[in-house]
Amino acid sequence: MTAKTVPVETFDLVIFGGTGDLALRKLLPGLFRRYADGQIPEDSRVVGVARDTLSDAEYRARVSEALAAVIGNEPVLQAKLAPFLARLGYHALDATKDEGWQGFADELLAHGDRIRVFYLSTSPGLFVDICNRLRAHGLNGGKSRVVIEKPIGKDSASAAVINDAVGSAFSESQIFRIDHYLGKETVQNLMALRFANILFEPLWNSNYVDHVQITVAETVGLEKRAGYYDTSGALRDMVQNHLLQLLCMVSMESPAAMRADAVRDEKLKVLRSLRPITAEDAAALTVRGQYRAGASNGGAVPGYVDELAALEAGRTDSRTETFVALKAEVDNWRWAGVPFYLRTGKRLAERVSEIVIAFKPVPHSIFEQTAGPVMANKLVLRLQPDEGVKLWLMIKDPGPGGLRLQHVPLDMSFAEAFGVHQPEAYERLLMDVVRGNPTLFMRRDEVEAAWKWIDPILAAWETMRDSPRPYTAGSWGPGAAVALIERDGRTWHEDAA
Repeated sequence: MTAKTVPVETFDLVIFGGTGDLALRKLLPGLFRRYADGQIPEDSRVVGVARDTLSDAEYRARVSEALAAVIGNEPVLQAKLAPFLARLGYHALDATKDEGWQGFADELLAHGDRIRVFYLSTSPGLFVDICNRLRAHGLNGGKSRVVIEKPIGKDSASAAVINDAVGSAFSESQIFRIDHYLGKETVQNLMALRFANILFEPLWNSNYVDHVQITVAETVGLEKRAGYYDTSGALRDMVQNHLLQLLCMVSMESPAAMRADAVRDEKLKVLRSLRPITAEDAAALTVRGQYRAGASNGGAVPGYVDELAALEAGRTDSRTETFVALKAEVDNWRWAGVPFYLRTGKRLAERVSEIVIAFKPVPHSIFEQTAGPVMANKLVLRLQPDEGVKLWLMIKDPGPGGLRLQHVPLDMSFAEAFGVHQPEAYERLLMDVVRGNPTLFMRRDEVEAAWKWIDPILAAWETMRDSPRPYTAGSWGPGAAVALIERDGRTWHEDAA
């Protein structure tokens, strides 16, 4: 079985922050993959913009170096490198100054009313300046689109400032607020599993689902994000966007059709149905932690504060959380009484992102005790690594000697099932922007609703004034996270197969 590649229209894609980590590690490799697969027309262009003074040739050399890991020893990809690099250009611009902008605009506008995508791969503090200058130089009209990365603000008030500024330059239909988790194959397959199979949808409610777990675990520490991360923390960096978006995809009602606003309307209803976590119950429903020295990725690693001190001289203390676990509830007819357990953190035992739908146990076992325990069914959707789906079922252990029960998974790995390169999230989402399809992007009211739920948690933590609970790097977080779920008679899922 092969995937069908449908070419997009000719476009110009401008990456502000074109020399940054995201551009070189994700965006440009993603565009190269799409070009190599024949999805990007030959007369399309990619333009990097940053403050560094570089020639086109120097920028292409940087990109070529970044693409080396993608290309490896594949002759087909090696043959595509030179023509892809020929599509690349570079402009040195300062977002806070007017110098150079007119020439930049003239060059883009010389290509007529083709699709223009402006990807703001910069700090959010530059979003306003960039959008104002794009508008001032007439680059916001026609088929222009703007992509903004998280974090969209640090709370409701700052998010509103950013959304107002971007919205003053571009219409809502031109704004693509990206969350790369929504571009993952498994997240989209969740829609197919639910709404294209009669097997699951009748069971997808509080009558049959015991609880839901969403885990996004990282083994890395601060890397190059110290300045940003220490002012944000795990709740803002991961829960407000990635985890809440996954929760919405799991719990949303069926949209009337697979149209952008129909899907986003249903996600918005979920966000508005989340039961508030207030100062009175934050201690019982949330856990925040911060990693200490331990072992991760095969070697000894420092604690968060020590790592921060090494990256930012003079820092000796921080109350920023690197781990969050919380219990959420969706107060609507479908999910009343079903807890959603969310956890995310850095320097954890394993790099894994997964959604677990834990079904209720059978009401009565007809089997003898010698057959073994009857375990509840689980549907596990693995987002990374090794995207796929497992449905855990009870079956009879093959062989003579009596009936013995086993809890085993029906396992579908996408890589094995389809035998082709699965486009990474950014590959898919970048092409969706070019097509003008906003289905997998956040609308402004979604962002506002998410912050409305997060803000009281942040306020409660400030009121509590306690430090994040310590946990050893390479573990699964503080013991309080285990207690959070186990006091309800449940346990965090561990994939034993």
